[in-house]
Amino acid sequence: MKHVQIFTDGACKGNPGPGGWGVLLRMGPHEKELSGGEPDTTNNRMEMTAAIKGLNALIEPCKVDLYSDSKYVLDGMNKWIHGWQRNGWVNASKKPVRNADLWHDLIEAARPHQITWHWVKGHNGHPENDRVDALASAEAEKARAAT
Repeated sequence: MKHVQIFTDGACKGNPGPGGWGVLLRMGPHEKELSGGEPDTTNNRMEMTAAIKGLNALIEPCKVDLYSDSKYVLDGMNKWIHGWQRNGWVNASKKPVRNADLWHDLIEAARPHQITWHWVKGHNGHPENDRVDALASAEAEKARAAT
């Protein structure tokens, strides 16, 4: 099974507002960058979109180390989704889970892979996190300029 590292980040200019996401895929010496943006979104949606796009870029099941500075994404996938699924996508406050559409997409994107989720502190000199942050921020600026 191939081993891939995925670094992800999302950015928003205003929350909600124009946003962007960035991904760095790395397998051995090979790297690929992906990015995109949306005119009206939230930071959490962009963080989730980055993880979805990164995982969906893999063409076969892989062993994945996924790095994100988003506790929302990591806690969602490691802690919260099991309860949400059990409770019919209602949170502890008995309200519908926010971003359920993207949680479903992320679960589906993660399904074929063996993923270890890693938290990295954002804006702290982590080279790959800085790279995907720059991609996400540039896309958010493009989305802002287009509105």
